[in-house]
Amino acid sequence: MKQAQTTLTIDTRGRGLYEFTGEAAAWVGRQGMAAGLVTLFVRHTSASLTIQENADPDVRRDLEEFFARLVPEGMPWLRHTMEGPDDMPAHIKGALTDVSLSVPVTGGRLALGTWQGLYLFEHRARPHRRSVVLHLLGD
Repeated sequence: MKQAQTTLTIDTRGRGLYEFTGEAAAWVGRQGMAAGLVTLFVRHTSASLTIQENADPDVRRDLEEFFARLVPEGMPWLRHTMEGPDDMPAHIKGALTDVSLSVPVTGGRLALGTWQGLYLFEHRARPHRRSVVLHLLGD
């Protein structure tokens, strides 16, 4: 068994889904492991990770709209408001989604489906620099 680890930096422009499939796939390919498992972990509490369709941009827009309606800003009962009106809703969205993902590696490549992509889901309104740790274990 071999292991490899790296950190990807993803600069966001505010709320939305940011695809990083290409960067992750390129890194996995450079490791020379035919089979294994890559774990992805976002090091933040107001952003998350998801695997979603990467063909139709309406999917991303619909997901963003759904979460905006599910957890809107301005809920008067929220206490954690020192960092702005979007902060606690971003933490709630992060709690409802995933901070880590696991993807099999087959034939030296991510075993994603035809229309699947890896996304960082930014829940804050302003731009951020996000870190995603990738850890590959395999042969």
